[in-house]
Amino acid sequence: MSINEINSGLTILLDGQIYSVLEYQHVKPGKGAAFVRTKLRNFRDGRVLDRTFKGDEKIEEAFIEERKLQYLYRADKTYNFMDQQNFEEVAIPKDTLREKINFLKDSLQITAYSYKGKILSVELPTFIELKIVHTEPGLRGDTAKQAMKIATVETGVDIQVPLFIKEGDTIKVDTRSGQYVERAAK
Repeated sequence: MSINEINSGLTILLDGQIYSVLEYQHVKPGKGAAFVRTKLRNFRDGRVLDRTFKGDEKIEEAFIEERKLQYLYRADKTYNFMDQQNFEEVAIPKDTLREKINFLKDSLQITAYSYKGKILSVELPTFIELKIVHTEPGLRGDTAKQAMKIATVETGVDIQVPLFIKEGDTIKVDTRSGQYVERAAK
């Protein structure tokens, strides 16, 4: 495919890596050949790359498959999921999930993106509800700002929460940042 056919959201294969096109701009200077300036996100690690292509360059489109999976269990260095469409079990290595393992709980629905059968990355729901399994009692002192304390949630990760949160409470957490959002409705 010609670089002139590029658009936002397209996935391309470049230098053996898969990138998603975030932005593009066709430039035709007064003198010289036209070119295309792009901003690309690496599908595997999320890094953003600025790349300029000549107007006559060819690129290869990468067809990414999206699958809905449900978390089942952990076994050694892999995390096992069930494909919601064909009910097959899918094992995903820990290094593919990276920091997302902190928010995996039983039956959590995720989206996995794969290329030629190999899972490149996964996307968790933006917000999930987690139960507090341990936290110290909040001691109110003279605080100028909102006071926070550390609480351990059911997945084993520690999260900063307000002083009024206690053991047994369920909280809503932003999976992108790992931050407390609000106390969940009972």
